[in-house]
Amino acid sequence: MLDRSRARTAALTDCLDDDGLREQVSPLMSPLVWDLAHIGNQEELWLARDVGGHAPLLGDIDDLYDAFRHARSTRPGLPLLTPDAAREYVARVRELSREALQDTTFDERRLTENGFVFAMVAQHEQQHDETMLATHQLRTGPAVLHAPDAPRAEVPADGDLEVIVPGGPFEMGTDTDPWALDNERPAHTVHVETFAIDAVPVTNGDFLRFVADGGYDREELWTERGWQHRREAGLIAPGFWEQDPDGTWWRRVFGRRVPVRPAQPVVHVSWFEADAYARWAGKRLPTEAEWEKAARLDPADGGSRRFPWGDDEIASHHANLGQRHLEPADVGAYPDGASALGVEQLMGDVWEWTSSDFEPYPGFEMFPYPEYSEVFFGGDYKVLRGGSFGTDPTAIRSTFRNWDHPIRRQIFSGFRCARDVGVA
Repeated sequence: MLDRSRARTAALTDCLDDDGLREQVSPLMSPLVWDLAHIGNQEELWLARDVGGHAPLLGDIDDLYDAFRHARSTRPGLPLLTPDAAREYVARVRELSREALQDTTFDERRLTENGFVFAMVAQHEQQHDETMLATHQLRTGPAVLHAPDAPRAEVPADGDLEVIVPGGPFEMGTDTDPWALDNERPAHTVHVETFAIDAVPVTNGDFLRFVADGGYDREELWTERGWQHRREAGLIAPGFWEQDPDGTWWRRVFGRRVPVRPAQPVVHVSWFEADAYARWAGKRLPTEAEWEKAARLDPADGGSRRFPWGDDEIASHHANLGQRHLEPADVGAYPDGASALGVEQLMGDVWEWTSSDFEPYPGFEMFPYPEYSEVFFGGDYKVLRGGSFGTDPTAIRSTFRNWDHPIRRQIFSGFRCARDVGVA
């Protein structure tokens, strides 16, 4: 896990020269050289120092790479390590991490039990790799990242198909996944009323109909805050969409200009846009509990699966994950990844907005540090689920919770709709 994470980090940084690594392409994002050294600093804090007992490698650099002390917009002005120094630093940290791994018995204390802290560090690096991938999407200039086109569906999925999820209790969250993070815990029983959920994510073709029907100009479809943001930000289409004078829509994808593919899940939409679309479609966004029940419920025994397809580890035929492609796959491209109820592509392709605010589960216990989850509870954050094409399997499960501000759309975010179902 650690090696795969580091190989991805190298691929995302070695493709640029020093100026490219120092560049801040948006105030929403850090220079990539900051992300690189921050990855190493977090690994040093937890593996080299805490587990391995080593002294700091570079004196007092912790402040420079503390994400809570310096807003992203201010990081270019900090006395950051040069790209070469950052690479040397993360390599030295990794040597100490390997020593710590070799010497750890995994049962000394809670932090190392079942290898948790090593998995936490690998997940942290993969999460920053996805953030760096989003930074690459915001870059201008020629493409520097390359991957095969995402799969097309052998049998195109019916975008109008819904799945009825039966009402009743189910177990949400986890107590048993050894590498789950604190906000995924504890497992608890949640009652969800019967509802319908889209069998596949909302596609570009679906969203084009919303655009053509004046969805961005109809105030009644938007929340008050959403309408204000739409006007202030001048939103007229998903992020990175461009329209030719003849009406043809294109997308900018990592330095390339490609036609909008109708069967792909729509990506780079904010929560406000997703919510307005759902209202236009006569539906709503699913709650976080509804999303998880649709993904995990096994109707045969009423239990909760680790992944939609079962408890088997993620394989390439299950989902579009791990940056194997630089775009979402067509809906219907991963039938082997469907849930027991028949809901497809819940994992990978696009992070899916839910209607839920990011709050702790009943009985939440912070571990091992408050800045991972606790400090975000109660803020202006909506929960996203399921991962994207840029999410590595190391950092995703059906219980995994992501969160962001409802205005954000530089992330690889999409959605699917749900609706209430009356029970006679």
